[in-house]
Amino acid sequence: MTPSASDESYPRQRARTRGFRLGAPRGFAVADDGRQVTFLRSRGGSDATTCLWSLDLTTGAETCIVDPRDLLDDAESLPDEERARRERLREVNAGITEYSLDHDGRVAVFALSGTPYVVDISAPGTARALTAPGPVIDPRVDPTGQRAAYVCNRGLYVVGTNGGEPQLLCAPDADDVSWGLPDFIAAEELDRVRGYWWLADGSGLLVERCDDSPVAHWWIADPSQPELPPREHRYPAAGTANADVSLWLVGLDGAQQEVAWDHDAFPYLARVAVPEASAPLITLLSRNQRRQLILDIDTSTGATSVLRERVDPEWVELMPGVPTRTPDGALVEIVADRGSDSYRLVVSDVAVSPAGLQVEAVIDVGAEDILILAGTDPVTTGLHRVGVVPGLADFTYDATVTPVRPVRDAMVHGRRTGNITITSTTRLDSTATTVEVWRGDERLAEIASLAETPVISPKVHLMRGGERDLDIAVLFPSDHVAGSARLPVIMSPYGGPHARLVVAAGLTYGTDQWLADQGYVVVVADGRGTPGRGPAWDRAVRGDLATPALEDQVAALEAVAAAYPDDVDSTRVGIRGWSFGGYLAALAVLRRPDVFHAAVAGAPVTEWRLYDTGYTERYLGLPQEEPESYDRSSLLPLAAGLTRPLLIIHGLADDNVVVAHTLRLSSELLAAGRPHAVLPLSGVTHMTPQEVVAENLLRAEVDFFADALRPASVE
Repeated sequence: MTPSASDESYPRQRARTRGFRLGAPRGFAVADDGRQVTFLRSRGGSDATTCLWSLDLTTGAETCIVDPRDLLDDAESLPDEERARRERLREVNAGITEYSLDHDGRVAVFALSGTPYVVDISAPGTARALTAPGPVIDPRVDPTGQRAAYVCNRGLYVVGTNGGEPQLLCAPDADDVSWGLPDFIAAEELDRVRGYWWLADGSGLLVERCDDSPVAHWWIADPSQPELPPREHRYPAAGTANADVSLWLVGLDGAQQEVAWDHDAFPYLARVAVPEASAPLITLLSRNQRRQLILDIDTSTGATSVLRERVDPEWVELMPGVPTRTPDGALVEIVADRGSDSYRLVVSDVAVSPAGLQVEAVIDVGAEDILILAGTDPVTTGLHRVGVVPGLADFTYDATVTPVRPVRDAMVHGRRTGNITITSTTRLDSTATTVEVWRGDERLAEIASLAETPVISPKVHLMRGGERDLDIAVLFPSDHVAGSARLPVIMSPYGGPHARLVVAAGLTYGTDQWLADQGYVVVVADGRGTPGRGPAWDRAVRGDLATPALEDQVAALEAVAAAYPDDVDSTRVGIRGWSFGGYLAALAVLRRPDVFHAAVAGAPVTEWRLYDTGYTERYLGLPQEEPESYDRSSLLPLAAGLTRPLLIIHGLADDNVVVAHTLRLSSELLAAGRPHAVLPLSGVTHMTPQEVVAENLLRAEVDFFADALRPASVE
């Protein structure tokens, strides 16, 4: 089954395997000739060193192209910028965590310990270092495979993949200026983790210039090591100044031309896309995110022209894979259609997906169809094709969709290049993810996963409940007999925008099943604000991040208690969560102690004025203009009302939800004479990848609930 001992506990196994991500394949790329797939995977379920692999689609053979252990003499050492990038990506693996492939799939570049490497995919084991003046981040090969670019010392360099000295194309002209790196808000909140892009023909690049000088200085310290100085961190809190971001067209000779737009009206550079057959596209957002502008760029002059402007009374939602273009140049978008309460696929300003289908991403735009990720049920989203209307010469898309390989009680995601599609399928009744490669409808291969199988098998009961038909997952102890005992409850939500937990993927519920096995009914519910149910559902949290989210958790609990009256003890209810889930857990015992009797709040936002601009202002507006939205969403004014046990956990090195959130709430609670507990985690960021920390946090939560809820028995 696995290399782990059969009696190993789930918390230990989960920590050791980093959430069972080690050994799982990811980072897929398809060569344009359709003969091979490259991907990332470590050599086992407890091996954190990710290698670069190739799958030959003619023979089905998998080959390790690069094993980082063959290149590194010492332990991995990362530049500060790379550590920050991995934190934004929530990357927990080591080794090759990202790579770049040329157009033909022959040449790959990547970084290890700040050194750029290049490898010929057809010659495994031949990776060699490229010259660099210092530690680098984000090396990327050009489409022709002749050059690689990278960021070093906040400047952008280009070097030949055959060797030679690097050329500095963009040099920082001030201490707070960087070239080729995404600004904090783009990486953390806009899902843009890149700061430069090769043009389609490799003749130049589009490069972000980021000036952080307007952004406030914050300091991240580790009190457990008083001999170390605090780390400076530029953090744009709600209502304060953002970085000054611009985009430049840069030639291989070093010539620079700024891409023009109105920065005062549109300060956020949200998306950059470089389609192969047409001009590059950029997506801009206003500060309040209610206006979106899509421009194309003349690569000979840097001049821009407006393709589309969108306005939304709450906010314009950024969607993966768009904007892009069809082969004949038509603009492809995903737009919130308020009339049908649907996110719809739009081509040339015409909706081409049916009302009621929630389109979540564009995967690929081909000559005969557009491949999208979509669904009518957020629990089981899948791949769908939107085909060209037969008999028409131009690109007119039919307003019907065809599911691609639907699987019952499953989710199917994927990617496509040419006629090769890679699908990743998860099922509710399995903890495995199946990765398959297809040519059209022909299954060519399955890419093996070396991830460990959890020592626990979740048994998930899905239901919809409450007046809003909330998606709810319920888990009982594995040996529970229906009606045999009324058990205490642990609610385990995230509950905020951009993440849903009730999905058809058994692995998602591993921790919840382990908690249930300690003698609890565990309830996971997605309420308003979580994605997948349409624009009105998403936007119900505008101006109030607290009330809708909390109301829906209460409704979910009531629905579960009504569905299982002989199994649920509603007089003993705990709630736990991390990040927004931590905020929601603390909110629950502060505002509704009549319903929730204990809470574990991990890394909670407690005062939204302390959280960043891009996220907070999208939902609450500017604090200078809408202070009441911040007041009604803050936990600090509620502190004096705490009457239930509350454990707050926070990493002292967290640069996303800084520990000041917990410290301010704790101070308010202490001033009001309200007992509570704080568990500080030294050296821990917003993630908890450290094995000992990750394992023992779960045990600490169980110990806390065992005392606070006093269940009849705890195994």
